[in-house]
Amino acid sequence: MELIRGLHTLKPRHRGSVATIGNFDGVHLGHQAVLGQLAEKGAELCLPTVVITFEPLSREYFAPESAPPRLTRFREKVKALRRYSVDRMLVLPFNRKLAGLSAEAFIRQVLVEGLGVRYLVVGDDFHFGAGREGDFAMLQKAGRDYGFDVVNMHTLSLNGERVSSTRIREALQNGHLEIAEQLLGRPYRMCGRVVHGDQRGRSIGFPTANIRMHRIVAPVDGVFAVEMFGVKGEPLPGVANVGKRPTVDGTRSLLEVHLFDFSGDLYGRHVQVDFLKRIRPEKRFESFEALKQQIEKDSSEARRFFEKRI
Repeated sequence: MELIRGLHTLKPRHRGSVATIGNFDGVHLGHQAVLGQLAEKGAELCLPTVVITFEPLSREYFAPESAPPRLTRFREKVKALRRYSVDRMLVLPFNRKLAGLSAEAFIRQVLVEGLGVRYLVVGDDFHFGAGREGDFAMLQKAGRDYGFDVVNMHTLSLNGERVSSTRIREALQNGHLEIAEQLLGRPYRMCGRVVHGDQRGRSIGFPTANIRMHRIVAPVDGVFAVEMFGVKGEPLPGVANVGKRPTVDGTRSLLEVHLFDFSGDLYGRHVQVDFLKRIRPEKRFESFEALKQQIEKDSSEARRFFEKRI
């Protein structure tokens, strides 16, 4: 998959494509259905498929304090899209210039002059351009004027409800990881690089891999049974904590993973962590000794989960 950063980096060879536009946060089953729809049309027309997305997301730009937590940060989204039949990913920086671009100018500059779109898949509730003036009807008219087809995304439902990023966030926040896995088509995963921590876990017999999440807010918090990938012998089972570690007066969110029966150096390694079962929410303990006792209980519960899973 070719990653194209910004409209100014488009080349003449990028003209002629089938495309879709969206946040694609989570790359869930609904997104996957759209990508499949796009791949079929791309094969039929012998044209490359393009996913047009934004960084940051529009809600993060306009209201960063109230924007919902991302399911996938940018790097994770790129990795997820590489698994599907996506030839190119056009990332448009969401800034003042883009926010002020009229819907008509967006169509002309991005879809027509930039990509030479022949077939476009979007949701019928899609809005774009300054003041959200552009909509599905405007795109259909532009398609007739410029010579490209505009079609509605296939809506995918599971258990009578539409598959959506919002629904997945709700499932994760409520600790319903099985539901999130069904909607994603895979376990919920977070990626990051292992960094040096304060060594507190090592001092009580629970060394942890500390992973920077590069997120303002994480969509999960608490203690989980997890599996780690990106290390020899993968997947390796363990127990993880996501949060600010209130017992030790932590200030920033961190993902800490204790791997069972593991000894080795993970510093600097980029790893992936799958969340399989929520054990409990994060809470503050009165003493470090009380925290140690709770970690022992959490580890035992996580081990029992893996024993039953075999």
